[in-house]
Amino acid sequence: MNVILDAAACGQLALGGDLTINRLGFGAMRITGAGVWGNPPDIAMAVRVLRRAVHLGVNFIDTADAYGPDVSENLLARALYPYPADLVIATKGGLVRPGPGDWVRDGRPVHLREACEASLKRLKRDRIDLYQLHAPDPAVPLEESVGELARLRAEGKVRHIGVSNVSLPELRRCERIVPVAAVQNRFNLQDRSAEDVLEHCACRGTAFLPWAPLGSSGRGGGRETVPALASLAERRGISTAQVAIAWLLQRAPVVVPIPGTACMAHLEDNIAAAALVLTPEELRSLR
Repeated sequence: MNVILDAAACGQLALGGDLTINRLGFGAMRITGAGVWGNPPDIAMAVRVLRRAVHLGVNFIDTADAYGPDVSENLLARALYPYPADLVIATKGGLVRPGPGDWVRDGRPVHLREACEASLKRLKRDRIDLYQLHAPDPAVPLEESVGELARLRAEGKVRHIGVSNVSLPELRRCERIVPVAAVQNRFNLQDRSAEDVLEHCACRGTAFLPWAPLGSSGRGGGRETVPALASLAERRGISTAQVAIAWLLQRAPVVVPIPGTACMAHLEDNIAAAALVLTPEELRSLR
């Protein structure tokens, strides 16, 4: 069986209306150490995986200053700078890391400004293509956090603004302040709690970036949670991860899955999902 390894095989999306990206991206959280802390065990391999992803057509990479912290952004610049002309890099601010496994929200405007400017330096960019609020901070009015991102955009430091881990009411509040180009929420076959947010994005043409796109259907177990998934993958002779990604790609044309890995074999397996088309019957079996 000929396997197509091309992230462009699933089509494109105009992020923010003016940045054309292939709809299968790459999430750069897993190119860090255990617990998303420190350097990965094999830095050279992480660099090769990033370069291979771009070689296979990935032109949208999502990262964050909290991954490492700082490690993911530094590795992106190390592996890919000077960047290909069509490469779109998204990063996030608004979470701080006191230690491994710790994720603390900080949506203060002063912090977001400092975080954005630090990301610009690490990524070696004059402007960030897509800058996202990593999560609303309950201690800071959402309007203040997003308002600071709007000011960064007006200053030319950010091209487009996105938000992550938001409810539908929170998203609507953000949209009253600034155009929202992308929303990044957890969404996969097992966890569809953000269905209302996805439907809203689909109606508005807003990119929806599902994080944890494999859910428990990826490598390493959990297949019993969706029996139809394992059955379909076995019949097709492909991985459950490919089925999970293909399902997302066919869920709505605004969906841009961003599976991440530091393993070359897993990267290629994920990319193969771009050319995978599930039949209407197969899609019904996964409902």
